[in-house]
Amino acid sequence: MRDKLPQIGLWILPQPKEAYDTQEFLPIPNLKNSKVAPFGYKINDEDRSVFDPIPEELQALEKAKQYLKQYSSRKVAAWLTNVTGRSITHMGLLKRVKDEGRNNRKAQVFRQWARRLEKALKLAEKYEKTKGYRQEKNLEAQAEGARKVC
Repeated sequence: MRDKLPQIGLWILPQPKEAYDTQEFLPIPNLKNSKVAPFGYKINDEDRSVFDPIPEELQALEKAKQYLKQYSSRKVAAWLTNVTGRSITHMGLLKRVKDEGRNNRKAQVFRQWARRLEKALKLAEKYEKTKGYRQEKNLEAQAEGARKVC
């Protein structure tokens, strides 16, 4: 039966393009005071509370995220290990991608809350400028002045 199947050979994932050269990666804080840096980062020699980015690894990781849509996580993790020279397991890769997605969603929600808060503050300022609010504030100021005198 195997004689009838066509031979397709091994598929090798293409190398990452240099599309991410213009990106500037920022250092991240070492909140847990970890001795092991996450993939794409290294511990700063001068300040152990900061992880310095390794641009080549982060660019390859971005490309690996795209490959996860087409290939298995084991193959992508093996490719990433070969390209960068730093090992990462398939579960570590999946966890990293899942955590980044969750963090992006949280950031999006917080930005939406900030926009709503700004809108509410503008409305509050608008209502503070109305005549009734000023009179109420003047009465409070007079009452406070009277308390100081007594």
